[in-house]
Amino acid sequence: MKIPDSERETLMSKDEKYYLKNTTAIEPLVNRFVAWSHVVSPVAFSMHLKNYQLQVLDSYLENPEIHSKACKDPKMRSGPLVDIPPERAREVENFRYETERKLEQNLRLVNRMISFQKQLIDEAVGQSLDSYYKTMPVELRGYVELLYDYYHRPMMRFIEPLMYESPYYHEDLQSIRLFTQKHDDGRAFFMSTPRLSSDDQIELDIPLASPRIDDLLRLEREPQTIGYIMEMLGIPAGKETLMRSFLDTKGKNPVEKWDGSSVRVRYYGHACILVEWKGVSILTDPCLGVMPQNMGLERFSYDDLPEEIDFVLITHGHHDHFCLETLLRLRQRIGTLVVPKANGLYYGDISLKTLAQKLKFKNVMELDAFESIPINDGEIIGIPFLGEHADLPHGKSAFLVRCENEQMLFAADSDCLDKQLYANIRRTYGPIRNIFIGMECVGAPLTWSCGSFLPDKPSHAIEQSRRYKGCDAERAAQLIEAVNGERLFIYAMGQEPWLEFWLGLALTEDSTQVVEAKKLMKMSGGIGITESKFLYGREEIHLFPSFADTTAKAKAANISANNQIENEPQVISEDDFDF
Repeated sequence: MKIPDSERETLMSKDEKYYLKNTTAIEPLVNRFVAWSHVVSPVAFSMHLKNYQLQVLDSYLENPEIHSKACKDPKMRSGPLVDIPPERAREVENFRYETERKLEQNLRLVNRMISFQKQLIDEAVGQSLDSYYKTMPVELRGYVELLYDYYHRPMMRFIEPLMYESPYYHEDLQSIRLFTQKHDDGRAFFMSTPRLSSDDQIELDIPLASPRIDDLLRLEREPQTIGYIMEMLGIPAGKETLMRSFLDTKGKNPVEKWDGSSVRVRYYGHACILVEWKGVSILTDPCLGVMPQNMGLERFSYDDLPEEIDFVLITHGHHDHFCLETLLRLRQRIGTLVVPKANGLYYGDISLKTLAQKLKFKNVMELDAFESIPINDGEIIGIPFLGEHADLPHGKSAFLVRCENEQMLFAADSDCLDKQLYANIRRTYGPIRNIFIGMECVGAPLTWSCGSFLPDKPSHAIEQSRRYKGCDAERAAQLIEAVNGERLFIYAMGQEPWLEFWLGLALTEDSTQVVEAKKLMKMSGGIGITESKFLYGREEIHLFPSFADTTAKAKAANISANNQIENEPQVISEDDFDF
């Protein structure tokens, strides 16, 4: 019996194998909001839900038109605004009602913890805290330790790993959505706008720890039939045509490991740098966008990354550095995820190690200041990170990467609040010739990302004084001089268009951050810089270690640094020995 041509084509297409298109975005969500550390970690999520998400939704429902209009202003898009058309306000209202209903336990947790903390502050003035365990609200029991600081001020320490096993962690509210990235700036701001259903996307109720996400992303390199893909992801038959639009029959050429004599440094945008040296690959702060259909700025993409990435270095937990969308896309390809050490005392100081392990990253390492990881003829060293966090405690680390004796400091959002710190670093490790530093020297005010953690709203003066900012030109110059830098690379400025939905900075040539960065480049000759670049979009840099030359400079610089430190009276004085 002859099979009709139309049926034959259908059968052949069922056997055809498909790759994941490089224009297909996979956005992780928690209760329809974009997933980032503050909505995954249970206590932070509960605080953020009550003190930010619900309040933003209420504001929208009071006047959807004002929100919709304000979101069209690039300078306002990163504010507490919901970018959803007014005609869909009823959907937002239903979503808000269901959120409060489903997460009633989390809201009660916040109310109890704040009231109990205030009780401790009012009553506990140095006496034993033992009796308070008996009066502790039931929502907190078994999850917290009560402590004093050295000034007899009481506090609660949450046992964070236990919180992921508690009723306050909602894996069932995690999901991913698949859609085609048509252009770079096509997404609403990540923090304030929930993702409502749309006909051009597929929503999958898959926990973020699920290996099915890895199976989906394996399609970037290993094709499968449409039947296998639909069954593996649990996609209904009626969505097959849409799913095919996210797939491609053409594969990508595998990326070969770099084995040249130089250290190859590739800039992927913002604070994302790929360092390749003697077969080892190191990726910093990955926050990548997929390739849009309407290609704009030239860039390196996921397609240009090695098949295996030996080390991924995270400087801190902010959404543009610990970017879960990118990290989940790379999870199966990461050898070791290196994160800063959290201090474990404050619920806003989220343990990235605990979070990443809960999401099934296979090898997660906390690196403390001056700890190191050996690599081929080199090492990765944790470096103290001052500033940028509005004086709140957070796990954070800069990184010194040494390839033979070519040293690179990845300082991201570090602020040189104390030049002596960097003189001490130079004394320990010698001169650091290559400085990668961000200059977001304005920064968002205190409550922008951590306002939900504060029981009381700070005054306007405090709000504006304490900002999430890095170096300006003067402080960056001090850092460079202190470590004897020779090459300057300004990065982590958030200017790439695919970062707008994450950062909403809307920088122009007149923005203070850009003006300060250009000012530093003009100053560079006077502070010993022989080469300076403002990294943007896509860059490739080659560094050539020179052992004898670097060793001589290191010895001379160490002598100079030692003399400088010994001659500065503010470092050691008689008062230091006055007991």
